[in-house]
Amino acid sequence: MISVNDALKKILSNVSKTCAEQVALPDALGRVLAEDIVARLTQPWADVSAMDAYAVRQEDVTSVPVDLKVIGESPAGGSFEGEVSPGEAVRIFTGAPVPAGADTIIIQEDTQRDGDTVKVLETSPVGKFIRPAGLDFKSGEVLIPAGQVMSARDVGLAAAANVPWVMVRRKPRVAIIATGNEVVMPGDHLGDNQIISSNSVMLAAYLKVLGAEPLDLGIARDDEASLTRLIKSASEVDMLVTIGGASVGDYDLVNQVLGREGVDLGFYKVAMRPGKPLIFGHLGGTPVLGLPGNPVSVGVTSTIFMRPAVEAMLGLKANDGPMQTAQLADDLGANDQRQDYMRATLSIGPSGERIATLFAKQDSVMLAKFAQADCLVVRAPHAPAAQAGDVVDIIPMRTGRVSL
Repeated sequence: MISVNDALKKILSNVSKTCAEQVALPDALGRVLAEDIVARLTQPWADVSAMDAYAVRQEDVTSVPVDLKVIGESPAGGSFEGEVSPGEAVRIFTGAPVPAGADTIIIQEDTQRDGDTVKVLETSPVGKFIRPAGLDFKSGEVLIPAGQVMSARDVGLAAAANVPWVMVRRKPRVAIIATGNEVVMPGDHLGDNQIISSNSVMLAAYLKVLGAEPLDLGIARDDEASLTRLIKSASEVDMLVTIGGASVGDYDLVNQVLGREGVDLGFYKVAMRPGKPLIFGHLGGTPVLGLPGNPVSVGVTSTIFMRPAVEAMLGLKANDGPMQTAQLADDLGANDQRQDYMRATLSIGPSGERIATLFAKQDSVMLAKFAQADCLVVRAPHAPAAQAGDVVDIIPMRTGRVSL
């Protein structure tokens, strides 16, 4: 039996990044960049006005009020082709290029227009209300680095930079096999002593959230032929995940069948709760992760091990920073030799602190409580008893990868 950290290190050292593929920019939301996005133009392309105003020479508006002759206009989407000379002004609109000869923008609120004459009532400093060329970005500038998950803002920025296609990491293909005679799919007839296969559905949904492409291969019955057939069908995938059958019971065949198929097992027990019976190995170069069968054990182990593996395949940086924390709402007894992941809700205390309230029962079959949990409270092996108000490490459960 190995530690959680050692198990995670072994898994991450045995997965590889997926290849890059090209997608249209509108399809890049939530994808991980495989190459930098570089600006293909300068924005703005010229010095432009930030206001609806008049473009003038600073020398002409040092003393106000002053009358200037309006010689033309610079509209948005157009330009004034001439040059502003002494005593002249050009009507200019937001986003329009500043004409040659002008260095000052007088907003329209500080003027009075009378035919071809504009009276400047208030002056303005040189450059104020002028957006210089390249203020936003310049051609050739790296705007979004490789390894970043594309947000809606990133998609908009790439579009502004005239980038129609981007290179992203291919979504890892992850095959899922559930095991057990007692397991049936949602909606199927439920016989005596049978249960619904919620695990494979939950796991497939989680893989989609992580940016992977799940391939549900179905349910292997508790016989070697059924399990072997499904395992052999998991070809050309980036990872195979099995659910259940990883323990030491007479009908837990995953270890046996994987061994016969040539899987080199790196480990098969991890010092954690829930999730002790956990398998990891290789099948012809394909990483194989064998999860336990209880629903909460599947949820916790997929969070601790499968998520980092998928993120490594996508080229995302490992989250090696300090863990988030919260204060305990109640006293907690000492831990044993296994690292514990306890389900809890989060609330905000009177001083803004996060409060973690553990569920009274932590049974690994209680999927309803797992769905209600805001976080996992992490207890190290042999952690001493803790009191209400003590700070504990947590793993937030209600986080998403895609945001604006």
